Parts: sequence; structure tokens; C-alpha cells
Amino acid sequence: MSRIKNKLLASIITRFPGLFDVDKMMDKVEPVSIEEGTIPWTRVTKPLSESKAALVTTSGVHLKSQAPFDMVDPDGDPTYRVLPVDTSLDEYKITHDYYDHTDAGKDINVVFPVTRMEEFVDHGLLGSLAPANYSCMGHITGEHVETLMRDTAPDIAKRLVADGVDVVVLTPG
Repeated sequence: MSRIKNKLLASIITRFPGLFDVDKMMDKVEPVSIEEGTIPWTRVTKPLSESKAALVTTSGVHLKSQAPFDMVDPDGDPTYRVLPVDTSLDEYKITHDYYDHTDAGKDINVVFPVTRMEEFVDHGLLGSLAPANYSCMGHITGEHVETLMRDTAPDIAKRLVADGVDVVVLTPG
């Protein structure tokens, strides 16, 4: 029943955002404290036309052949899915109840712009694409925030570094 409720709420909030006090909703979200100087931000040091890029999304995109994200756990799913860059668009699926992905269901590029990235490479705006992109689920709360920060994000980062990625485009769901 909660999946139906989540989908219904996501649809209503998307279509009628004025009905909801977003500030009041955000007051219920416990902020995450990050020590100063620990955010792993690196300036781009070479032209994008010479850079290898990857996508990381929190939109709940995964391959149809992969396990869907856990929509039963009220704190979300802190795992990730590896999405090979050469995947056909019809092989993608979205499992995420906390936003209305009607339009993304019609064109995955709305939340996971892999075709746009390929076009940037074709036009010489990007050097190349990494062999893999990554997808997580947004709406992570409770103890899963720690798992996401301690395990999931560092694992994805290590994989990106191993693939020689210079630039990461982050997309929300």
C-alpha cells in the first residue's frame, strides 16, 4: 500500500506543487553534517573536449536485467547499479516511487542524459565517455545515509577513478 501512496503523492506534488509547503517538509529532514575541507571537489584541469565523462544519477535508473531498487524500505535503498555506456535505451527502467517519472519513462534522457552526452562526444565538446555510468536511488534517510556516505559513494568514486574519468555529471530524479 505504501508504494501506491508514494507514487500518488509524487504525482500530486509534481502536478500541483503549490499545494505543499516544501520548506515545512524540508524541516523534517535531518541535515547531514560534513566537516569543512572534506568535500571531494576537484576543479576541472583540462578542456572538456579532452575529458572523459560519466553520469551518476539518483533517479533510480537501472537495467531491466538488474534488480530494481528497494521500494519497501522506508529509508530507501543505498545500493547502486552499474550502467554500461553502450546500453540500448530500451534496456533501461526506473524504479523509484518518490518522484513522478512519467516523462522520463518516455525518454530516459530526462533524468539520465546518456544520449545527450554521446552527442557532446560526437560534436567534439567532450573527449569520451567512461565505459560505465552509475545509478542510485534518491530519498535516502535514516541509517542508510551513513551507508551511502561510507560505502556507496566511495565505491562509485573508486570505480570512476579506475576508469580514468575526469568529469562527472550528476543528475537528480
